[in-house]
Amino acid sequence: MHSAPYEGCTLFSPAYCMISTESDLKPLSFFSFFIALTLQIASAQSAPANKKPLTIEAIFAEGSLTGRAPETMKWSPDGKMLSYVQRDDSGDHGELWYVDAATGEKKVLVSESKLATLAPSAEKIKDEREKERVTRYNVAAYNWSPDSKHLLFDSQGQLWLYSLESGAAVQITSSPDPSGDPKFSPDGSRLAFVRKHNLFVQTVDGKSKTKALTKDTDENLLNGEVDWVYAEELGVRSNYFWSPGGSEVAFLQMDETSVPTYPITDWMPTHPNVDKQKYPKAGDPNPAVRLGVVDADGGKVKWVTLTKDPEFYIPRFGWIRDGWLWAQVLNREQNTMDLYFIDSRSGKSRKVLTESSPDAWVNVNDDFHVLKSGDRFLWSSWRDGHTHLYLYSFGQSDPLSADAKLENQLEKGDYEVIQVDGIDEQGGAVLFTSNQDDPRQNQLYSVKFDGTGLTRLSKDEGTYASIVSDDGKHYAATFSSSNTPPRSSLCTVGGTCQVFWESRNVADYSLIDPKFLDFKADDGTILHGYVLLPPNATGKVPLIVDVYGGPAGQTVTRVWGGTTGLFHQYLLTQGFAIFSVDNRGTPNRGKKFSAATRHQFGGVELKDQLTAIDQLLPQYPQIDRDRIGIWGWSNGASMTLYALTHSDRFKAGVAVSPVTDWHNYDSIYTERYMGLLKDNLLEYDKPITKDAPKLHGALFLAHGTSDDNVHFQNSVQMIDALIKAGKQFHLMIYPNKTHGIAGSAARSQLFHLMEEHWERELK
Repeated sequence: MHSAPYEGCTLFSPAYCMISTESDLKPLSFFSFFIALTLQIASAQSAPANKKPLTIEAIFAEGSLTGRAPETMKWSPDGKMLSYVQRDDSGDHGELWYVDAATGEKKVLVSESKLATLAPSAEKIKDEREKERVTRYNVAAYNWSPDSKHLLFDSQGQLWLYSLESGAAVQITSSPDPSGDPKFSPDGSRLAFVRKHNLFVQTVDGKSKTKALTKDTDENLLNGEVDWVYAEELGVRSNYFWSPGGSEVAFLQMDETSVPTYPITDWMPTHPNVDKQKYPKAGDPNPAVRLGVVDADGGKVKWVTLTKDPEFYIPRFGWIRDGWLWAQVLNREQNTMDLYFIDSRSGKSRKVLTESSPDAWVNVNDDFHVLKSGDRFLWSSWRDGHTHLYLYSFGQSDPLSADAKLENQLEKGDYEVIQVDGIDEQGGAVLFTSNQDDPRQNQLYSVKFDGTGLTRLSKDEGTYASIVSDDGKHYAATFSSSNTPPRSSLCTVGGTCQVFWESRNVADYSLIDPKFLDFKADDGTILHGYVLLPPNATGKVPLIVDVYGGPAGQTVTRVWGGTTGLFHQYLLTQGFAIFSVDNRGTPNRGKKFSAATRHQFGGVELKDQLTAIDQLLPQYPQIDRDRIGIWGWSNGASMTLYALTHSDRFKAGVAVSPVTDWHNYDSIYTERYMGLLKDNLLEYDKPITKDAPKLHGALFLAHGTSDDNVHFQNSVQMIDALIKAGKQFHLMIYPNKTHGIAGSAARSQLFHLMEEHWERELK
């Protein structure tokens, strides 16, 4: 579950939210239009000399102010080239580029004319849900071949093989049914892919017929395919893998037979269409899963039994080496994860490691790595209160002979390892992202397998996202900070970096730097926040609180804020102050901080928000304590509604795509933080809808009708409760829009309506 005006988020992660939104309730009246026009003219007139005024249209135009960032960065398997797709602002025109790791030279790999066929822009996808799936989950349009001499393109379900030597592309599938998640065999001679919920294999040269490895006709059985809830809440991107030698394929079968459906309606045709989305809500049956192994030439599937627990997840699995598999098994409560090793020939398995967190939950991630030595693996854990890296050993000749043995902890301290980015096997080092210098920053580090040589590789103060080459010798680093838009560089580990892409210059705009502040919760816990004050303001100024508040994302970070950050900058020019604080329950501050809100929603979070505001106001007497608004998306929208119904401190609020009743949200996310429905009935029975009669302040509510993440049902139930309570509010519905309410027109309209709401209610 992630949030929403923070680019790249899901219901409850503010990363996803900065990208999309649309908005409000009725056409602008002539008077409203006149006021808006007057404000824009005033903004332009008040801009410093030689500086450009920000406008909502410019912020939400295709490409925004900074330009469209590179897409699908990938290292060639030999580590010599970093490739990426670069498109223009519209997204319609693009080329596939590469950067030479040795020289830093940048060249076109696939021309615009060829790429238009091989990897058409996601903007060409008409279905909003499919477009969001592709962009939200970063579905790759191309893959490198193992020999680094070919590229495999997925052109909207048809596969093409492109030769770097000849520059020619050959279509290798022609079925009317789309093929997805294609993968080369380790030797590059064959391809596997998913089609109509089954796994298929064919030779790359097309000399043999396509062979079905599974042949299920039941639409509820997904072989090697990922369902919605695993993709959204466990970060699963693929459910099948070739064995290292290419003789077998391991896959997860998901049975959705018992999973309830939710109707998503397209209201635009004369006769509306209804799609029944498989979506398990809290307490509902989840997809039943089992692990299978099948010969790459076809044959009978060997099924693996791992646990007698009737309800469990398999969030990650893969190959140790030929003949041996590993799999993680997570219980439904999500507080215990078992690591199993499996003999793929006999089906025998052994639980070799158990990770338990009875007072919180076990985080699912991609940090598990088997080293090439074949007898050690990397593991991350929250066990000492913070996420750190651990090295384990196991029996190389017989992985089932004994439990895994802890060799050493690679690093430790009062900080979080965010993720493992890569491994330098030759140098005996792990490259990982961490916030050890500042919980508001992400930096890249390296540490040796023996725990020595901890080194920070990234340099500038801010946030880095890194993609490491397979050999661990190079990495692509995308850096940004609060008012420094992203730039991407190719770097040598321990050496220099060379920029290969930069955002357009925003120096022509008068962007205000946030003032970072610390506050104390009632138990003494330090809370990080920031404030932005309008320039040249006279008299008292209204304050808008930007809230997320949930376990999937922070708002107080030293990172480029995207379109939402620019909108906040625009509000500064209109005379509003902006404030945000990360309350207890938000991530990346350790287990105690994150789990402070476990098994409840709203109480602790709102208390921290109000406590921070109480400490902010004496420091900035120009802020008007009687004109405070609050807004958020997804979890932030839920927090906005909770604040407006459990406090009288806020004069107005904007809630976009909220969860209003935790019975309505998906099983994996909700139960991870709220506990199982049967064990926590009292807290589940406190929906925000019940508190509609206590609404304080002017509410503006917005939601997309095709939101397959936080269903439109949530807002419908809130609307009904508000009407029955006799409460007035403003509403905007976005036909066929999903959780992000994406698109330039929709976003511009939504944020104009938001601004109008603040002008009307806070001024």
